[in-house]
Amino acid sequence: MQTSNTMLEALDIEMVEMNPNRVVLSMPVGPKTHQPFGYLHGGASVALAETAASIGGALNIDIETQNVFGIEINANHLRSKRSGMVTGTAEPIHIGSRTMVWEIKVEDENNQLISISRCTLGVVSKRD
Repeated sequence: MQTSNTMLEALDIEMVEMNPNRVVLSMPVGPKTHQPFGYLHGGASVALAETAASIGGALNIDIETQNVFGIEINANHLRSKRSGMVTGTAEPIHIGSRTMVWEIKVEDENNQLISISRCTLGVVSKRD
């Protein structure tokens, strides 16, 4: 998996755990992930969530013949954060042959829920 020169590198997202039933990623909260008022940007939380879901989706397909792409993601931002770390944990709700649905909880280092997302992925055959 290529991570250099990607959003993972830009936001300092680290891979903690990766298997077909659970993906855990961590991300520091700081200037790279702040909105203009000094709090964790909702878009950064969503980027963490979709990345975790997409990695999980990729672990459930034949990557030689298929790709996964985000079709839809929603997020409820429940708590603000100025510094520290957040961890995104993605678990599948549905693994199908054409679509997948993942739930992603973003929590801080005190296990407080910062945001929760649901991401729908499309499974697409690779073209020659």
